[in-house]
Amino acid sequence: MDRKQMCIANVQYKKPSSDGAKQSKNLLRYLTYRESRDEAARHVAGRERWTDHGMGGSVGEIAQRCDDLKSEHVLTFSLVMNPNPDLIAMVAPEDREQFVRELTEQVVDDFFEARGIDTGIEMSYVLHHRLTDDPQAPGLHDPHTHIVLPGTVYDEEHGQRVPLFFSRNRKVNHIEMLHDVTEQTMVAQMERYVGPDWEQRYEELAAAREQECQIIADEPHGVMLNDKGESWNIWCGTRRTDEQQTAVGFYCHYSAPTEDDPDALRLEFRPLATGLTHEQAAFLARVLAQEMNGDMDKLKELAGLLNGMIADHREALIGEMGGYEQPVQDISPDFEL
Repeated sequence: MDRKQMCIANVQYKKPSSDGAKQSKNLLRYLTYRESRDEAARHVAGRERWTDHGMGGSVGEIAQRCDDLKSEHVLTFSLVMNPNPDLIAMVAPEDREQFVRELTEQVVDDFFEARGIDTGIEMSYVLHHRLTDDPQAPGLHDPHTHIVLPGTVYDEEHGQRVPLFFSRNRKVNHIEMLHDVTEQTMVAQMERYVGPDWEQRYEELAAAREQECQIIADEPHGVMLNDKGESWNIWCGTRRTDEQQTAVGFYCHYSAPTEDDPDALRLEFRPLATGLTHEQAAFLARVLAQEMNGDMDKLKELAGLLNGMIADHREALIGEMGGYEQPVQDISPDFEL
């Protein structure tokens, strides 16, 4: 896999101005009381939300600490540590929180050690448990952390605090260094929590998804109208969600304009029925492609019925149709779910 896609590590900062202080407090409140833009925090009682490593454990404490340790140009730095949800899905659910916490603390320690800051640095971080809003795979567990750092760091040589900075030039690129440390730490975490074959397993997942995209080599199963009223071809198919589950939905070429090509299109999947086994999904996608009879609304209706079934009922339905070995074309044309 492209190891640069293993974990997002972004850095931002707030200026030591009245506006910067206001923005910083608003950010701290948001981080404390939200999981994402659309989700309230699950646990906000007392001081449980923040992990304090010298920057405080509440909005008021952290805001004051940022002000006490600010530099002339920086009130506070904030980092986001967001592992790839496809990799997180390989980690046992009960281990994911610890995985992300260890990743966060190890990356910060190793990054500043690589910069020659042996005294360490104060930080506090909050762990969020949001769900993905990726239209191709919504609702996946997406744990990540937001880290708060001060605008200065203690310099042992000078015996005082000096401005903390993140250079990005030819001589030294701290952002690139942060990404390298994050990548190395993610590899170590995956080997420890998942096993030495984690990358091979990811490649198998990616290969399965690539194979599923080949459905567009067949004749389209129907059409849909885009926002401009244009007709776009759609293909009923599957997309591997993770190593255990697959979704049924449809593929379509969506507008994805670039600077070089404003009319560029990108093939994307939209799930309609989720939580299926790989075998179930492959069989039911073939059934739906036949039964929709070119009607997009019919496809959505049938997929909605499938989505409302419990696993045992779906298995019973497949059994009534003759089981997984039954050729789709032999299913009665007036089959009703």
